[in-house]
Amino acid sequence: MLRFVADENFNYDIVRGLWRRNPDLDIVRAQDTEFSGSDDPQLLEWLAQENRILLTHDVRTITRYAYERVRLGLKMPGVFEVKRRAPLGQVIEDILLLAEVSHANEWEGQIIYLPS
Repeated sequence: MLRFVADENFNYDIVRGLWRRNPDLDIVRAQDTEFSGSDDPQLLEWLAQENRILLTHDVRTITRYAYERVRLGLKMPGVFEVKRRAPLGQVIEDILLLAEVSHANEWEGQIIYLPS
């Protein structure tokens, strides 16, 4: 099953909904780690070390830094960009489906936009 980090600005209602539907889902909130308040490149480096996919609404900066890691040949386990105004139920369903049917490294080097 996939492992996630929800960035500091990620909608906590989505995280709670994911945990309600699957209490075993491995999601860490960035603000609950030593990387709380860190810049995007530091967060992406930590995600690479931990092999966790980032859940974010930040299309402005994270995308640029994630693609930069890929361009430099650095590990980038994946980013799921979630539209802020997307229906919560649909987002929760999409993330759960991806978590349950994906292989551990399937999203390496990719940025996925949800809902699609």
